[in-house]
Amino acid sequence: MQENNDRKNMGQLIIYLTFNGNCKEAMEFYQECLGGELHFQTLGESPKTEKLPEGMKVYIVQASLKKDDLILMGTDMVDKEVLRGNSVSILLDCNDEDGIKTYYKNLKAGGNTTHPLQETPWGELFGGLTDKYGHHWLFHCKKSSAQSFNKI
Repeated sequence: MQENNDRKNMGQLIIYLTFNGNCKEAMEFYQECLGGELHFQTLGESPKTEKLPEGMKVYIVQASLKKDDLILMGTDMVDKEVLRGNSVSILLDCNDEDGIKTYYKNLKAGGNTTHPLQETPWGELFGGLTDKYGHHWLFHCKKSSAQSFNKI
């Protein structure tokens, strides 16, 4: 029975794409190709961004394209040069705080932390790492009343 409980707590693995300022254009293209509902959050809509230059406020913090069980996400937020091979991440979206911490710890073994798993200003847990095989992982856990990525 433990296996069924683990599946319930794990949530979903989601494809997460990183762009160099053309996230909106690319995600609209994917919507044309695949259909589904598309939602964006711009940098200008994020907390504490009123002092940013207007040109930066249009960058996409988070895009979500959902159709049936398909979820494709994207962002313009990048902390390194986007190159072929580092622009795709695996997002593990989980509803269990202890579970997400365990998955993060396990996948970090032999790898490198890119973003420590920590609480965001909007009350969710978020983190990132590159595993020992060079694959990029993102971790998200909604806490109590926080909204999950797949609800956007």
